[in-house]
Amino acid sequence: MTLNKPPAAQERVPSRRRSALLAGCAASVVMLTVAGCSGGSATGTTVKDGFAQAAQKDGALTVWVDATRLDAAKLYQKLHPDVKMDIVTYDGDANGSNYLQTKVQLFNRTGKGWPDVVFSSQNNEATWAVDAGFAAPLNKGLISSMTLAEFAKGANDVCTVNGTVYCLRNDLSQAVLWYNAPLLKKFGYTVPTTWEEYQQLGEKVAKEHPGYLVGDAGDSFTPEIYLWASKCGANHITGPKSVSVNTTSENCTKMAKLMDVLIKDKAMSVSGVFSTDFGKNEADKVLLMPGPAWYGSALFQGTFKTPAKQIAAAPIPQWKGDPSPTTGNVGGGTWLLSQHSAHIKAATDFLKWVTTDKAYQGSKAPGFPAYAPAADTWLNAQSTAGYFSGDLSALKDASSQVWPGWGSGQFSQEAIWAATVKPGLTQGKSIVSMLPAWQDAITKYAESDGYKVSK
Repeated sequence: MTLNKPPAAQERVPSRRRSALLAGCAASVVMLTVAGCSGGSATGTTVKDGFAQAAQKDGALTVWVDATRLDAAKLYQKLHPDVKMDIVTYDGDANGSNYLQTKVQLFNRTGKGWPDVVFSSQNNEATWAVDAGFAAPLNKGLISSMTLAEFAKGANDVCTVNGTVYCLRNDLSQAVLWYNAPLLKKFGYTVPTTWEEYQQLGEKVAKEHPGYLVGDAGDSFTPEIYLWASKCGANHITGPKSVSVNTTSENCTKMAKLMDVLIKDKAMSVSGVFSTDFGKNEADKVLLMPGPAWYGSALFQGTFKTPAKQIAAAPIPQWKGDPSPTTGNVGGGTWLLSQHSAHIKAATDFLKWVTTDKAYQGSKAPGFPAYAPAADTWLNAQSTAGYFSGDLSALKDASSQVWPGWGSGQFSQEAIWAATVKPGLTQGKSIVSMLPAWQDAITKYAESDGYKVSK
């Protein structure tokens, strides 16, 4: 068994995601190329491209998308008028709804109803979709090795089971340091490059410009920004059904202490960036904000309505003396092709187009494309659009720096943090004091999904 890991709202405005999925032999994924099991094949089929394919026939290509990806499906239909399509919108499994898994279980029982291609805002669908016999292998003939090689480093690790790729990553959500460039200059500050400098600047801001913020700790995906970037071993998937959980290591505690200091100084909010309170009282007070790639357009431009030429991106800080730059990841999404599809050629053409074609990923996609050539086009489009201050090269650099020690298991880290740590923050408890309770909660959630937990 070989292992790898994942980099994970929908430009999510916090999709954030991953609730309990199908137990059993389902392969857990981290940057993980795991050993998994397949779900069997139907009778009367032809084995080709690594799986038993249903009899192929004419008819409409059924594509399931969330509201954000609806434009992608419509654009494909416009550019390919000869392709018959049945476009269905659903929640995209946002917030770990498990809608797709539940429907696939139903379709497996009735023997009909599977979509040909489906988008999910989750990065852990391979943990159940392979075992359920739903996700088709893609690197056995459907998608060329040349195409797969051009995805960002590690992008499709969350889709890889025992060396076989079962989905394609739509977008990346690597974390960078967003900042208000003219405001930073006005205050006479420089962009911090280390976490030590970041904390010092936050403390300075609290004294010299009270009310202004250098971050936020109020969202359920907070650990994926700060603790993941700090190489905190809270969520290291080590096998198909095994996970290592250690929330009290030095890498965890030093980041928790940093956050506690800034929260106490009120330089870091605990409201949550998508809360009404934050939008009303704090959105215009953001000086710095570590966060995922989609923060640029979805949060600052879309939600906060921050004027153009203010928001810029820099590399996320690193601990002083750490030789290997790392960051966290908040979201992303994946596309799966059904083994039951009776329109394999059309489904494959759509899948490849929607993940790699510059007409969508390079020009129209709201998030940073996982496919590297499209990402270059996307970055150029963002730069010429005139909203951001400076270039967004930090996003490209961060796309290959997501730390591989944080996994995409069946249990939802966001749900665990929201239930265990966030309530304590609102009550004034320190994050450091809650690290043991966080570990206990992760252990219980993982064990309930059949994981063997080591510490």
